[in-house]
Parts: sequence; structure tokens; C-alpha cells
Amino acid sequence: MTNVPSADLAKLRVEIDRIDGQMHSLLMERGRIIDSLIAIKAKQGGGSAFRPAREASMMRAMIGRHKGLLPLDTVEGIWRVIISTFTYVQAPYSVHVDVSRGDSAIRDSARFNFGFTVPFVPHMSPQAVVEAVNASGGDLGLLALDAGPNAGPWWLHLSEPAAPKVIARLPFVERSDHPAGMPVMVISKPLPDGTAKDVVLESIRVDRWRGGYVQAIADIGGEVLGAAASESGLAMLVAIPGALEARDLVAALSAAGAADVRSAEIGAHAQRFTAPPYSGTPK
Repeated sequence: MTNVPSADLAKLRVEIDRIDGQMHSLLMERGRIIDSLIAIKAKQGGGSAFRPAREASMMRAMIGRHKGLLPLDTVEGIWRVIISTFTYVQAPYSVHVDVSRGDSAIRDSARFNFGFTVPFVPHMSPQAVVEAVNASGGDLGLLALDAGPNAGPWWLHLSEPAAPKVIARLPFVERSDHPAGMPVMVISKPLPDGTAKDVVLESIRVDRWRGGYVQAIADIGGEVLGAAASESGLAMLVAIPGALEARDLVAALSAAGAADVRSAEIGAHAQRFTAPPYSGTPK
């Protein structure tokens, strides 16, 4: 290892201090802009501060321009905390989380995506999370896509028009070594705008399971995300491209032999994207 003269080390540390000061100044400047945004929104009658489509777009742009030695996980985590905290500053909210599975993965997801400033409220079932979000003034809920064998068809709790809806799927960035890679759905009360609709989620009820459903849905570009027995037969959680309509899904299932097909849109989210391989290698 080459020895670096003390004078050069001192200069580098000065540069690091300068950059740290600039980053802090920029965060405070961002806060002043948010303060102005709050004032403008108050004059317009308020409204939700959540903009899932914008958040997904910001994350995609950030990852597209990232390079160098700093791990992508760190950059993504910093930006998620910045976005979520400034949203909290605009309109305080809590994140209600189903922890009934007893594992740490969903807690990691909550902290990675929302930080420690946003209050974390644990619940022991998906239904309890939905009820808490519904009773709140503007909170979020976090539900694991695979909520566990005892959760049942949790998405049915989102089927009523006024019920909370899915507004995002996390993580936005897909990669095999993601530190908070558990697939989770973010729910909120229905948003009037700002929702990404690249992928639409449908709660489907049919008479019973038939082997051709998965392929029939795949043939129209969709995917079965979950299936469980329900009081009326079989309940499925299905994701379809935003360009399709529910009747396209119903027609595909009917052609595959399904009877008594009932469909309800339970939300939508941005198309997730895969990060390129990380090229930075610490020396």
C-alpha cells in the first residue's frame, strides 16, 4: 500500500468536510422548498402528500445515473429515507405493518423504505392493518405479498370501493441481493391523483381452482400473485398490465372454464425495474 503524505490526507479530509457541508445545506434547502409546498397546498385545500408514480420515477432516474464505489443499496436507502421523511414533514403519517409472520424481513422493509422518523405500528394480521389504515387520517399500511399460511385471501379486504387500495409495490428496485427484498404492498386510502397504473391489481373470485388459470392469465400478460380458498370458492390476487381492462381478465378466465367470475380492482403500482449489475468494487 502506498503511503499518502499527511498533507495530502489533510486536504482530502477538508474536501470531505466541504462536501458534507454542501449535502447538509442541500437537504435544508429541500426542506425550505417543502415548506413553501406545504403553504401552497394549504391554500389549495390540502390533499395527500403521497405521489407513488413520482417516487418510482425518482428511484429509476437515481439508479440510472449511479456509478462509483458507493454501494447502490446505500444510495437507494438514503433516498428512500429522504423521500419518506419529507413526505412525513408535509403531512405526518404512520406505517401500519403486519408482523404476524414473526420474521424480521418486513420490519427491515419498513425501516429501509420509511426510516425511523415515520412511526412504525405493528399489527398481528393483514385485516388489522387494513382497518387501521381505513380509520386513519392518511396513514400507510405494509403487507407482505406472501402474508403467510394463516392470512387467507387478505386482498379481499381491499375490494370495497371505499376500502384502502394498493398504491405501490416495494422494493421499487428488483435485484437478488436486495437488503430489503421481501415483496410488499403499500396500501392507503384511495388517492385522488399521483398513483402509478403500470400494473393493476384485481381481486378475483371464481367457483373453484382449475389448472388452466395461470396460463390463461399469462397469455394476456398477467400474473397470479396469490390464491386461497374463500367462502364463495376461490379467491385470486392477479396483476395485469395497466393497458388491459378487468373484462379482458374475466373473459380469459371464463374461457379457461371459470364460473361465477367476479372482479374488483384493489389498486395499482409502478412497474418495478431491475438494477444493472453493481460495478463498483471497493479496493
